[in-house]
Amino acid sequence: MQDKPLTIAGKSFGSRLFIGTGKYPSFEVMKRCHEASGAEVATVAVRRLDLAAKGEASLMHWIDGSRITVLPNTAGCYTVEDAVHTCRLAEELGLCRWVKLEVLGDEKTLFPDVEKTLEAARLLVKDGFTVLPYTSDDPIAARKLEDAGCAAVMPLAAPIGSGLGIRNPYNLRIILESAKVPVIVDAGVGTASDASIALELGCDAVLMNTAIAKAKDPVRMARAMRQAVEAGRDAFLAGRIPRKLYGSASSPIDGLVGS
Repeated sequence: MQDKPLTIAGKSFGSRLFIGTGKYPSFEVMKRCHEASGAEVATVAVRRLDLAAKGEASLMHWIDGSRITVLPNTAGCYTVEDAVHTCRLAEELGLCRWVKLEVLGDEKTLFPDVEKTLEAARLLVKDGFTVLPYTSDDPIAARKLEDAGCAAVMPLAAPIGSGLGIRNPYNLRIILESAKVPVIVDAGVGTASDASIALELGCDAVLMNTAIAKAKDPVRMARAMRQAVEAGRDAFLAGRIPRKLYGSASSPIDGLVGS
């Protein structure tokens, strides 16, 4: 099976790894992680940007805009009004009109409020934004967000920052069966095998932040995630063997002369 670039709303990307910009030990480490990951999309929490910072004190100074598309996100928003306002603020700041939409349900779990996410998505799509919503792994929610005009759907693997990995691969498979837009696993990835599994399932990409930023060696983990995403995609395209209950000889003797 021939591969093709990841394409979202008409824009193609060579990397299927999206990366964040928070929680790093320093901006310099963040930049090195971006380079090691090969990511071409980096999310930025608009509400946490220090608008007064200049030069090297500014987060944006450390993002290679010639290679990386900055994807503003609405992290920290709990209402439709806050999320929509944050997206419009990002536009005023000259950031991309693409947005990673988050409308959270509560501070303890950081699960998405799907009802409010859907409402905000409809408003933003109507306003001309390219919307990539963070959502639960509910296939019905994913379908409604796609029907609302979202350019991709981003179901969680597990709670944000938990590192638990993919808790419900079966729901992801159901989402993938019907989705006509890219499916990007967002939140909960802990290590390289989690990222690989997401791509092996057929997901189009994976977004992560904490798994890299809080690793003991963030740059090495960024490199591992890059390799895992590439390996997972190759495995998906190659097509795995069927699972069987019993063994099957890898060197059968059937058909050999004299057997």
